[in-house]
Amino acid sequence: MNIVRLSTAGSVDDGKSTLIGRLLFDTNSLSKDRLENIRSISAQRGLSDMDLSLITDGLTAEREQGITIDVAHIYFATEKRKYIIADTPGHVEYTRNMITGSSNSQVFVILIDARQGIIEQTKRHLFIASLMEIKEIIIVVNKIDLVNFDEAVYTNILSEIEKLKADFNLTNKKLTFIPVSAKLGDNVVNRSTNTAWYSGPTLLDYLESVEIATEKNAPARFNVQYVVRPQSDEFHDYRGYAGKLKSGTLSVGDEVVVLTSGQSAKIKRIHKFKTDLLKAEAGESITIELEKDIDISRGDILTLAQEKFEGFKNIQSKLCWLDKDELVLNKKYLLQYGATIVPVKVSALESQLDFNTLKFERNPIEAGANSINQVELKSASPLFLDSYTENTNNGYFILIDEGTNGTVAVGFKN
Repeated sequence: MNIVRLSTAGSVDDGKSTLIGRLLFDTNSLSKDRLENIRSISAQRGLSDMDLSLITDGLTAEREQGITIDVAHIYFATEKRKYIIADTPGHVEYTRNMITGSSNSQVFVILIDARQGIIEQTKRHLFIASLMEIKEIIIVVNKIDLVNFDEAVYTNILSEIEKLKADFNLTNKKLTFIPVSAKLGDNVVNRSTNTAWYSGPTLLDYLESVEIATEKNAPARFNVQYVVRPQSDEFHDYRGYAGKLKSGTLSVGDEVVVLTSGQSAKIKRIHKFKTDLLKAEAGESITIELEKDIDISRGDILTLAQEKFEGFKNIQSKLCWLDKDELVLNKKYLLQYGATIVPVKVSALESQLDFNTLKFERNPIEAGANSINQVELKSASPLFLDSYTENTNNGYFILIDEGTNGTVAVGFKN
């Protein structure tokens, strides 16, 4: 059973929580106790119908304020697939939550209130979807019941989105549009009789059949997380290298090179748990043995010897600042990608995204929480990062404050 990771985005009161609640309710993914609790709370509020938004708005503070203020991860499954939903807050002040919540997503669901149409926040969500290089974007036109299931309202929104595709670099993304009423259940799990003019799939039908795009022909990037040396009588001379194959493929007999040292050796065996593999695919956690001993440590990156890959001490990156304290130029931070940690400095703050114009403005004064910036980084040793647009699995990183050990930013190499 495969897993689909999706994230949701929408403005306040667009109905994200209700949409997810409807998905869970109509797929029978809720326990009886959970349903009874939701019915009880809904009745206490004087509601005649069950408030499905309570399914995801689990925090007391969220319920009191009526908005979702953090990233909630929701899990459910059908007979075909398992799903992990990152329900991210939509307001601009929670951009950092949206970036982190969608960082591993394969599908991005953007809600639009049929009555409001496309607003500034919709454009921000489209920008972030493009920034995160998410290939599958579903535009859910919600509350279609509140415009009397009017096809013209729906088609006008589609036309407006089409005009924005070039501006937001979405021409290479797949956009799918679905008219729904999350509150009533139209076209979420069950097909609506109120939208005879719509011939496409329901939201669940689409999620069940969507083909998740993979980065074909991506170079092999194996990040060593642990050097396995049992030093027991049974495995006296055993030396294995455990980690995750972030991209590409590795096969028995391939010659691999350690990027930091240039040393190389051929792969003798590949293990996945207790199974021997002839070939490993991107995303698999494996242990490899080499035909000869070479110097490899935690944090080293292995790639195929024929794939020439030079590291860089200076890189240009987009940086989403997460911390409440502002970025400090030329302060030492720790840059981590996989198990690799390298000291770096942000040497230049070149431009910053203006959330009103959605354009990068030159020479910003400061970079605070939720800002998206174009920066130059200088490192103490070479960084073996790919361009994020060419290899998303090896093109991102985090920055860590050495003093607090807190994650202060997430970055994407240009």
